[in-house]
Amino acid sequence: MFLGALVAVAVAAGTAGASGPSLLHPASLHAKAPATFKARFATTKGAFVVTVHRKWASRGADRFYNLVRAGFYNGQRLFRVVPGFVVQWGISGTPKISKAWHNATIRDDPVRHTNAKGTIVFADAGPNTRTTQLFVNLAANTNLDSSGFAPFGVVTTGFSTLRHLYSGYGETPTGEQTQMEQQGEPFFRKHFPKLDRILKARVLTQ
Repeated sequence: MFLGALVAVAVAAGTAGASGPSLLHPASLHAKAPATFKARFATTKGAFVVTVHRKWASRGADRFYNLVRAGFYNGQRLFRVVPGFVVQWGISGTPKISKAWHNATIRDDPVRHTNAKGTIVFADAGPNTRTTQLFVNLAANTNLDSSGFAPFGVVTTGFSTLRHLYSGYGETPTGEQTQMEQQGEPFFRKHFPKLDRILKARVLTQ
């Protein structure tokens, strides 16, 4: 029931109106992020805090800042949990929000910081295709540097939370991303019910 309420909140945020920022209108979310800021993610296994450094990857930091402030990640499933590699999320449980962001890409940032353990990075499907999906490196994945994955922050509190997320499905959910986007939370409940989720993500006041 609580998750349903979170999805309803996300829909409400997405339909806030053309006069202000809206999850259904990606172009309306264009604020510039502070030079450094923190974001707290409360999950079903505990909380973790990310410290963002805009100078590492400015476009990624700005997109993350806007998505967190708009409540985009609230209620989402942590669908890719591969111990010793990454934790990934960023697909809305509300299909119309996923559709709105599907092609809302941002240009790549140069890789100014290595993919060290604990760094947070936007996932992509090739050059200049970053939209909403993120991953945290659970180990030093420096091999990703040469592939253009540009960290914009690092988990500074609660890293152990990420190690306790449900990982029993392995990489299987990763191959079902089209269905996740098109069907949303009902698809997760039916096929991957044990996945942990983000209860709420918010930017912390300075």
